[in-house]
Amino acid sequence: MSKDLEPGVIRKLDEVVVNRIAAGEIIQRPANALKELLENSLDAQSSHIQVQVKAGGLKLLQIQDNGTGIRREDLSIVCERFTTSKLSRFEDLAQIATFGFRGEALASISHVAHLSIQTKTAKEKCGYKATYADGMLQGQPKPCAGNQGTIISIEDLFYNMPQRRQALRSPAEEFQRLSEVLTRYAVHNPKVGFTLRKQGEAQPALRTPVGSSRAENIRIVYGSSISKELLEFNHRDDVFKFEADCLITQVNYSSKKSQMLLFINQRLVESAALKTAVDSVYSTYLPRGQHPFVYMSLTLPPQNLDVNVHPTKHEVHFLYQDEIIEKIKEQVEARLLGSNSTRTFYKQLRLPGAPDLDETQSADKTQRIYPKELVRTDASEQKLDKFLAPLVKSESGGSFSSSQEAKPLPDRSFRVTAAKKTREVRLSSVLDMRQRVERQCSVQLRSTLKNMVYVGCVDERRSLFQHETRLYLCNTRVFCEELFYQRLVYDFQNCTEITMNPSLPLKELLVLSLDSEAAGWTPEDGDKAELAASAAEILVKKAPIMREYFGLRISEMGQLESLPSLVPQYRPSIAHLPVYLLRLATEVDWDQEARCFETFCRETARFYSQLYWREGSDAVHPRWTMEHVIFPALKKFLLPPPRLKDQIYELTNLPTLYKVFERC
Repeated sequence: MSKDLEPGVIRKLDEVVVNRIAAGEIIQRPANALKELLENSLDAQSSHIQVQVKAGGLKLLQIQDNGTGIRREDLSIVCERFTTSKLSRFEDLAQIATFGFRGEALASISHVAHLSIQTKTAKEKCGYKATYADGMLQGQPKPCAGNQGTIISIEDLFYNMPQRRQALRSPAEEFQRLSEVLTRYAVHNPKVGFTLRKQGEAQPALRTPVGSSRAENIRIVYGSSISKELLEFNHRDDVFKFEADCLITQVNYSSKKSQMLLFINQRLVESAALKTAVDSVYSTYLPRGQHPFVYMSLTLPPQNLDVNVHPTKHEVHFLYQDEIIEKIKEQVEARLLGSNSTRTFYKQLRLPGAPDLDETQSADKTQRIYPKELVRTDASEQKLDKFLAPLVKSESGGSFSSSQEAKPLPDRSFRVTAAKKTREVRLSSVLDMRQRVERQCSVQLRSTLKNMVYVGCVDERRSLFQHETRLYLCNTRVFCEELFYQRLVYDFQNCTEITMNPSLPLKELLVLSLDSEAAGWTPEDGDKAELAASAAEILVKKAPIMREYFGLRISEMGQLESLPSLVPQYRPSIAHLPVYLLRLATEVDWDQEARCFETFCRETARFYSQLYWREGSDAVHPRWTMEHVIFPALKKFLLPPPRLKDQIYELTNLPTLYKVFERC
């Protein structure tokens, strides 16, 4: 390298060049200009905004509103950089409540396009029109007729930046980007009417009415296929100081295009971290490559939000970002539970005696589906019993195949009573129990349960189910216990009742419990009758609590009148009732509220999870209950904690079996 080389001379750039470079950072394409001007119109309290476009906004982009307008005396400086009515000190950024604040939007546009402004305020008798170039007013504003509000016309965008203009997409694609920006603001601001029109066309490309709703605007803009699947919810968090208003699609809807409309403090922004978190929840429900539609509006204290991150203001930073995103993720998962009951999948069955797979393949031959990848999705079409077909004796002495549809046996001791009008739960101890359930929910295990297919029942403790191409054995009793516990927590104070007809004497039941091995009674414990009387006294004394909160009724005379109904069609086993009542008297912590509710729910869940498995005439009853009551309830209601993973065992999977058969 030559030693004679001299360093370049540093020169100050011309102000025109500086302004044009800055303008190119803020106004990158017509859609950026539209976003800035829409926000100005919304800041001006407009109720109707009309946008007219020619050649995708490159020839003309005009925004008309009926807002407050611009004062005549401000027209001379409105397009100069860093002139704004919304910010006076840097410290004001901590409390900024408007969209604009730097005063750069109009200035930037005037440096890369021909800009004109026509405006009228409520106090002025006429309107005024002014033109601008490079941030400066060209001549004096001219009086003109007009209604209150502002019309901003941008012509020949990037006329002086040919490289930028050539890099832009076709007019049709630029118009599509303009439409996307306008539709997002239309959804978020339903009280404002929006109109988008191509110049020269009679019918608008988009129109939303004034005083609409977000759900209705989504229907207008995105269609009924999305709007009919919308799930609306809001969440307020007092710890991290934020509110979330959301409209998300249920898992019955999916699209190849990911659509997330995110507003933070009314500002249209993007958050890759939040989008990834929401997508991770949906990934357990939707097919690979499919995405939901999500609208989300977050409101944070202004001092917790940094809006001055990016020139286009499409990125923001906020305090407790990771914690807030995790909270939102939990809420989305909780709302999606039970919303995939109508989903459909490709399915292929291989019944005994069926023709070869090649003969039953789909008409679409472009994508081959290998036999080892076929997944059964309808439990009613093929069950484990179909291949075993054992015979079970009936009460009449005949026999039937257990593969036939089994009906639940009637039980004259029970009658379900409808619940009262739903009451709102405000006890902090119960709300804490619910939050703990939701916080501990395993998303992966929840996905497995939501998409499992019941295969068969081994015994009262174990069942088989299929998920994708894998066969699992699970401890049904442990899953049932957690299910019934959660139903008690979520139905707290609103339980339906199973009426005992006739009612049962409490003392006699407690004496029976002491006679059982499960009670563990020894002579050193005292007289059984006295112990039973003492336990009955405790339960009668605590009867108002059990009746009010759980639907378990015990009369003043010591008669058991009802039990809570936790899952439709499910009735607990009378055989285990005596021991359950004894444990309520001895194991529930009746002195402390939170512990009382927790221990009562756990003991009740343990009782309900014990099926009475009898051989003979009633042997089919628990099998019917398992398939048609328990497993549908697990799929619909259970939020499984991670510890339940230890109660699932993979027996085999289809690809592995195929490898074995290939070797044979």
